[in-house]
Amino acid sequence: MAESERPSARVDFERPSIARVSDALLGGQDHYEADRAVLRQILAIAPEAPAMAREERQWLVRAVRYLTERLAVDQFLDLGSGFPTAENTHQVAQKYNPEAHVVYVGDDPVVEAHGRALLVDNDFTHICGTDPLNPGETLAGVTRFIDFDRPAGLVLSGVVDHIADLQQAQQVVKSYVGALAPGSYLLLLHRHNPADGSPAAALAASLQDRFGRSGLDTQYRARAEIASFFDGLDLLEPGLTAPHLWWPDGPRLAPLTPVNWTALGGVARIS
Repeated sequence: MAESERPSARVDFERPSIARVSDALLGGQDHYEADRAVLRQILAIAPEAPAMAREERQWLVRAVRYLTERLAVDQFLDLGSGFPTAENTHQVAQKYNPEAHVVYVGDDPVVEAHGRALLVDNDFTHICGTDPLNPGETLAGVTRFIDFDRPAGLVLSGVVDHIADLQQAQQVVKSYVGALAPGSYLLLLHRHNPADGSPAAALAASLQDRFGRSGLDTQYRARAEIASFFDGLDLLEPGLTAPHLWWPDGPRLAPLTPVNWTALGGVARIS
């Protein structure tokens, strides 16, 4: 694994981080009291949130597996990926192609340090310590690892949710998509508010408020807004769906709860 593209920033242990809160939701150990405080607020209104985090991780597993095994994609750019631990992009892709290249991008210094230590012996997986919401900086930083003349998988799972302005979020996605070769794929998952008066809609509004009060602005957008990130692309079946509906591996064993409808994900081909 190559070194990060820039030195780590100083860690502010008093402020929560989306990557570390996600780690806490998944039962990891790389988080601090500020992150656990956010987790407690989430669990107070959505006790099933950890199960939903696992549903989202399984969506990513199935999507990366499909691209690697069925469509022969052998390089992935995973933006804002969090900690590269069990069942993350590189484990899945390299299970089906041991020489698949994966680049993780994120500017959380704890994630960066953890990734460097974990992936030190993996020559096909790299960490780029740039801001995933800054396409210019990030694209310049990953050119050593990604061949932009060949198809790649672009992973944006829970990333542009943290851009309040929709047009700005759309522009970030377009900048990355525009840099990729034809035959590449966008894998995007985003927080969703059904806005239909349902318990899921009320929960989405409450979660957005809780995240915002914690300093972790997170947008739970309408379906049409999330669909706009795929404009001009060829959305693969089964389309833009809740994570548990995207080609599940078998029958569902756990009951559905409102939190299961607070995210949408899809995979689209870039022509």
